[in-house]
Formats: sequence, structure tokens, C-alpha cells
Amino acid sequence: MHAPTAPTLPSTGHCIFCDLIRGAAEVSICYEDATAIAFLDIQPVNPGHVLVVPREHYETLQDIPGDVGLHLYQVATRLIPVVQTAAGASDMNIVVNSGHAAGQNVMHYHIHLIPRRDGDGFDVPLPFPGSEMPNRQQLDAMAARVGSMLRDPLASHR
Repeated sequence: MHAPTAPTLPSTGHCIFCDLIRGAAEVSICYEDATAIAFLDIQPVNPGHVLVVPREHYETLQDIPGDVGLHLYQVATRLIPVVQTAAGASDMNIVVNSGHAAGQNVMHYHIHLIPRRDGDGFDVPLPFPGSEMPNRQQLDAMAARVGSMLRDPLASHR
């Protein structure tokens, strides 16, 4: 069941990805089916940077129905080895920015497939250098809270 979520940003009613899907602008498509479309990013981190996008408009990860999310992930995993070979890259980042605070700048859910090479200059540092290591009690408390919320039959997050 798809649960309603708090809006991430007010919708402007205009979505550049919806325009691309409808054919209103040029786009370099590398995959498409009835549910998903994948195309090259026009501001790529590296050559071969692909976006996997649902044809239907969903803003964030929380908005995606499970079957659509699964299909998008399956498309991404099918594309990864092909994109790596085509781009001459040995590694890959799979990135989802969900919501404004997470860096999402096009409010139409999408998965970034970013081919990676040693020394390419792109960095997603994990662990994040600015984070503090929590103690075991804090980790256990958060794990218990999440687990309890998952088991709550009255929870609104389902």
C-alpha cells in the first residue's frame, strides 16, 4: 500500500522530465519501456552518466509505488554493466537524491548511474567527515525505534 507523505516542495506544475518523456525537448534515450525511460544526463559527472526515470510523475522516493521502484532498480541493474563498458569505467555510483534537503533539484524521482574511474575528481565521502561516531547505546536506541515503528500496525508511515 502506498502511504501519503508530507510534501517535499510545493509543485510548480511544470516538470522538465515530464517534458522530456512527452518528447517536448531533445533527449538521448538509452532505454525505454512502458514504465521507465533512461537517458543521458545533460550535466554529467562523467561520460555515460545515465538517469533512470519513471514515465509517470512521482516526486520523491516516498512517492514511488513498490512495483515501480522495483522495476526502476531492475532497469538500473540491467544498464550498469552496459554503461560501464560503453563508458570505459570500472566502477559505478548509484545515487538517489530524494527531496530538496537531499540535493534533489528536479522534483521527478530519478536514479543516477554515474560511471566512475580512479582519479575522476568526483567524491561522495562516506563516512562523512563531519559526522560524529555515535556510541552503541545511541545506535541501539535508533535501531529499536525504527524496528518498533515498522511493527506498529497503526503507524501512518506505511
